[in-house]
Amino acid sequence: MDKSKAAKRDVLWVRQDDDPTWDSVLDHFSDGDTDCLVAFIHGGESASTQLLDLTSQANSLVPVILLLQPFRHSLAASLRTYGAFDVLPSDAPPAEIQEVIAQARRSFKESVACSNLDTRPWRRTLVGNCPSIERLAEAISLIAERRSTVLITGETGTGKEVVARAIHEASGRKGNLISLNCTALPETLLEAELFGHTKGAFTGAQQSRMGRFEAAQKGTIFLDEIGDMPLDLQAKLLRVLQEREIQRLGSSDSIPIDVRVIAATNADLLSKVEDGRFREDLYFRLNVVPIHLPPLRERFSDLPMLARHFVAKICALENLEEKHLSRAALLRLEQHHWPGNIRELENTIERAVALSGRREELIPADFLLPHTMKKTPASAGELSHLTLPESGLDFELIVAGIERNMIDQALRRTNGNKSAAAELLGLKRTTLGAKMRTLRSFEQVRAISA
Repeated sequence: MDKSKAAKRDVLWVRQDDDPTWDSVLDHFSDGDTDCLVAFIHGGESASTQLLDLTSQANSLVPVILLLQPFRHSLAASLRTYGAFDVLPSDAPPAEIQEVIAQARRSFKESVACSNLDTRPWRRTLVGNCPSIERLAEAISLIAERRSTVLITGETGTGKEVVARAIHEASGRKGNLISLNCTALPETLLEAELFGHTKGAFTGAQQSRMGRFEAAQKGTIFLDEIGDMPLDLQAKLLRVLQEREIQRLGSSDSIPIDVRVIAATNADLLSKVEDGRFREDLYFRLNVVPIHLPPLRERFSDLPMLARHFVAKICALENLEEKHLSRAALLRLEQHHWPGNIRELENTIERAVALSGRREELIPADFLLPHTMKKTPASAGELSHLTLPESGLDFELIVAGIERNMIDQALRRTNGNKSAAAELLGLKRTTLGAKMRTLRSFEQVRAISA
């Protein structure tokens, strides 16, 4: 987007009475001069969802604020889930409306800034614009051209190989990216697969063969599930990292290598070090640049973008006309916990595309998921680890800390949207605002008296 276009952007105010078909909305969206839409609606859910559907198709980045008459909390919650940035009563105080508009416009600018990063080819492979993914992209841009070894950690299915590929593509190294899963081969074959072998080095070795390290010359080797590598082989890998040379199995000749090493694991390597199952010196040699990938449940704001990405990818692979996710389908996906992370999401969408047949729109029935909800009632047992010290404690400080922690988590998960955060916490928006003001005052008093 050029700067002249960005400068023109402004808030678009519309009324359902004046434009029941929303034609003017689509005209403004196509001109690209809107960074926030505020709509006065009296027609209830159908008119609201119609507007949200149209604006999502025209420009999904532009936030939509709905001012309802009459206003119902249940409907407002439903419309926020459906895609509205926020929903307020039409007679809400002007100051409150302006505060929400300011939040929406900041959110829009951040989204546009993130989307502009797509000019870098490797950045397009990192789908999402939540803070953790932005920090990841920044880290990759800083380390890509270095030879430093990288250790990627995270749960299964979080996209560790995708990140390794992004690092390789950003590096500009002329060689290939060569991948090897350290659990995919028995110990007897893993060494030969990594370093190659000479003819007759072992039974069945009828000719000499280069290993993965040689194949990655001038490029990158990605060692997945490095925590499961046998100890004997760990010692040999450590030597390779230190000396930058390999020896084929059955040979005493050294072969110099120029290879960037990226390792990944879903295990706690420090625990393995303490248990004697992983070499401490190899751990420190690998952990030069640590990168941790968050699970999908901690970057839930990226789920719609990831889902649409996988729909487009799978339809292209299957030579199908691109399908679309209905709002109800997205809501269904957002209600699942995703223990298998991004890999589970991709597999689920691939199955949904197959089950949808020739239908252009994916609906909730296409997604075979257990009926789990994101929001679960907290039990008293969840706080049972808190104990009262013999010397006593500052009760107000402890309670304030818990409240601050929960509010901060809710605001991070909703990208600063106070209404959505209040919904997650089971509070009214006004109650959340009052609690935030009370906490600020409490902290200021504590700071003064400290």
